[in-house]
Amino acid sequence: MAKSIIALTVNGDPHELAVSPRQTLQDVIRDDLGLIGTKKGCTSGSCGVCTIINDEGEAILSCLTLAIEWDGCSLTTIEGIEIDGTLHPVQKAFIEYGAVQCGFCTPGLLMTAKALVDSNPDPDDEAINEALAGVICRCTGHIKVKHAIRNVSQFTSKSGKDD
Repeated sequence: MAKSIIALTVNGDPHELAVSPRQTLQDVIRDDLGLIGTKKGCTSGSCGVCTIINDEGEAILSCLTLAIEWDGCSLTTIEGIEIDGTLHPVQKAFIEYGAVQCGFCTPGLLMTAKALVDSNPDPDDEAINEALAGVICRCTGHIKVKHAIRNVSQFTSKSGKDD
């Protein structure tokens, strides 16, 4: 099967990659770019651990999308939300509220939470529940994650950023 050359900007870094028509974005991110923070779970879009953010700020499932469809686009993975050694306010909130357990679902939860608070800095419970519905945490569920998301604003104001 012939490969196509695509251009992707991932976490601010430009890349030209040869991809097959069947290669998922998840596989390109993990295997070709070596960014293993984006986890590989169900590969059917049911667990959300592969969540990344597209250039429109939307959380997307990288296991369900073909890499070739993202030619010319910018994407952010979990490795890209920390800026110059400073954790993103969502990461700080997850630590503060104990929303990190085994860590397997954490990147997907963080990316989902970041996309939510970037589009809605003060989400209500309904918005939080809707956003988290696609990410499964097998350790504890979403209780601590919800507390962290509800309180991200305290970390945003401390950092002086709206990353």
